[in-house]
Amino acid sequence: MKLSVLIPVYNEAATIEELLGRVARVAEQAGTGTQVEMVVVDDGSTDGTPERLLSFGVHGTGGSGADLILLRHAANQGKGAAILTALQAATGDVVIVQDADLEYDPADYLPILATMTGHGAPVVYGSRILGGNPHSYLRFYYGGRALTLLFNLLYGRHLTDLTTCYKAFRTETLRSLPLACRGFEFCPEVTALLARRGIPILEVPITYHPRSLAAGKKIRWHDGARAAWTLLRLRWRRPGG
Repeated sequence: MKLSVLIPVYNEAATIEELLGRVARVAEQAGTGTQVEMVVVDDGSTDGTPERLLSFGVHGTGGSGADLILLRHAANQGKGAAILTALQAATGDVVIVQDADLEYDPADYLPILATMTGHGAPVVYGSRILGGNPHSYLRFYYGGRALTLLFNLLYGRHLTDLTTCYKAFRTETLRSLPLACRGFEFCPEVTALLARRGIPILEVPITYHPRSLAAGKKIRWHDGARAAWTLLRLRWRRPGG
């Protein structure tokens, strides 16, 4: 199996090298049966992130077991746009989304992949709720829970964590979806499209280390409003539309 880790990056100079190092170490632990590539899309960063990425590309990947593909948007386009750019370049059988901060632990790739292969699942989400993790600031935590509840009510599912970063897909499954959202609405969009097609989503517990707005959290209240509208809009759209 080959895993492509899709990493959208915007102004994460303080964490990006550490994050890539952690992914590379997991690639070493995965064993000879699993290849890993990191597909990093710098989404128009202005804080020195591009220089950190180039430095890691030169000095950080030797012998790591993970290939590195570096791409860049000339201007900031949004998380969803960066994921789509990464998806186009990915060569793996499976893709997983990885934020560029240190909230999520790449060691959780292994149980996610094990669940995918063991159950023949096309999609597996890593659930922070099932993992019993500390909460982010309350507005963010309850906003995520409210969006998950709205999704379950609209689409008749039983997810625990719609807004988790760790979403793993068979590559052909993700590429088959008519994804259009450019920002943080990627999470509700992709999940709603999967539900409309009747594609099952399994969940496994993961670890989570939340950061605050002061530490660089980028999601704001209007992103939650766009996410809710995305769920509502897609619920009654024709499946082929």
